[in-house]
Amino acid sequence: MTEPTHDPELHSRRASSFGEEAAAYAEHRPDYPRAALAWALEGVAHPAKDALDLAAGTGKLTQGLVELGVSVTAVEPDPGMLAELTRLLPDVTALLGKAEEIPLPDASVDAVFIGQALHWFDLEPAFAEIARVLRPGGIVLPLWNHDDVSVSWVAEFSAIVRSGVSQAWASGERTLDTPPGFAPFEENRFNHAQRRTVDSLLATVSTHSHLLVAEPAERDRVLTAAREYLLSNPATGNGEFDLPLLTTAFRARRL
Repeated sequence: MTEPTHDPELHSRRASSFGEEAAAYAEHRPDYPRAALAWALEGVAHPAKDALDLAAGTGKLTQGLVELGVSVTAVEPDPGMLAELTRLLPDVTALLGKAEEIPLPDASVDAVFIGQALHWFDLEPAFAEIARVLRPGGIVLPLWNHDDVSVSWVAEFSAIVRSGVSQAWASGERTLDTPPGFAPFEENRFNHAQRRTVDSLLATVSTHSHLLVAEPAERDRVLTAAREYLLSNPATGNGEFDLPLLTTAFRARRL
């Protein structure tokens, strides 16, 4: 898998930018459609009992897995995000760790879920670690929520606040090569939505990494333009509305 040309220092800053905004991230980021998580578990060659939410953030995906009845371990590299996850989901085993050094024993889980995070990983060592902790016949599932730009107002809004980093993985601009030890990835998409207001949607946008690391003047410019657009748009300017989303999921089975 070849990464596009990028600034490594900026990439690192963006990857580590979320912790100070952990509470806002937990409040405003969307969850994941249950259908996508169920589709992932259907790919396991045996009944799935144990799942790992890798780079779990504040537990948006973890919560969905708990509701599906699997035993979940959450691993997250940022202490602030992990503390928020533990506060929200005190019964979930939550460990500080990163994808390239997963703090779990060999062959200890049936499924590894990666929500909105694979683009931050060093892919070769991360997939080696994922293969190590998966039982044979288990699955890895990277997935991303992204704006449904087939809706005209969403496309216009997305252009105003474009973040780019995760969007490329979820929009057909990138493909996932088959990691060693896995069957080829299958891809699926799921309709999703999040109930929003102008203020709450802007709060969501404010948790995107490109704005978290932006200069204050640039951040203010983008958010001001976004607010003006949303208030002037009949679909969004009169109270609550649904933000149309798509969830793109890639599923690969451990051989």
